[in-house]
Order: sequence, then C-alpha cells, then structure tokens
Amino acid sequence: MLELITANLPIIVCFVVGIGLLILEAFMPGFGAPGITGVILEIITLVMTWFEHGPLATLGMLLIVLLVLAIAISTSLRSIISGRLSKSSLVHSATESNEEGYRSVEDLAVFMDREGVASSVLRPTGIADFDGVRLNVSSEGDYIPAGTKVRIIKVEGAKILVRAL
Repeated sequence: MLELITANLPIIVCFVVGIGLLILEAFMPGFGAPGITGVILEIITLVMTWFEHGPLATLGMLLIVLLVLAIAISTSLRSIISGRLSKSSLVHSATESNEEGYRSVEDLAVFMDREGVASSVLRPTGIADFDGVRLNVSSEGDYIPAGTKVRIIKVEGAKILVRAL
C-alpha cells in the first residue's frame, strides 16, 4: 500500500491541493487565482493519471474529482447556512436596518410639496434648488427651462419628480 502511495504521490498531491484551492475559492471573493490554480491542478492530476494508468483510470479519477468537489461544496454551503461556519467571521450574518441608522438612500420625503427653482434645464432631468439645497430632479417628461419655479410632486427613494408652476 505504501508503494502505491509513493508511486502516485505527485497525482495525490495535485489532487488534494487542487481540491483545497477550489474550496478556498468558494469562500474568498476576488480575482479567482485560487480557483484557476485549483482547476489547473485538477487537470494536471487527470493528465498524469492518463499517462501513468491509461484512459479508464483517468475516467475514474475524473468521477472522483467531481464527486469530491460536489461533496465539499454541498458540505461547505450547508455549514455556511447552519453550521459552525455560520458563526465564523468569514460569513456576514448581521442585519442592517433603518432603525439602526443604515440607509441605502437618504429619505428625501421631507422635501415633498416644496417649491424651488430649476437651476439647470430639465429635459426631463436636471438640478433644482429648494431653499439652498440642490437636488437632482426629474420633470414629468416636460422641458422646463432654467429659472422656472417648480414644485416637488412625488418622492420615491432617491427619485424626485417635479412639475413647473
């Protein structure tokens, strides 16, 4: 048995390191160098198996590689969702709510029904000034020249809709 392992040591090392790098790629966002290197090592594993043991052994090795990858990825994903890994610092599990001060866009509803002046031409978007606050606004599709008085008629998130007065 020891002779079998020592004779196939390069194949075993490429296989194990390649699988490890592919699993690492699943958890490490970025360029993908570990994933690319892992795929290359698995291809090298298959090529070395082909030259050492023939096409039938290579097919068996391919099935083993795919099986080990499927098991490793499914186990890792299950661990991310409910296991020890879900409590790890690798996985962001905290929620960010409006009550805690996290906002994706400012709440611009306070400007509803305010009147201001179009600072730029609105065709249909541009900039308007509301009591010294410059906001990106959109008209209802109409052309509104600069200097025209406008009123905010609708606010949806960061989108502000105005109408000429």
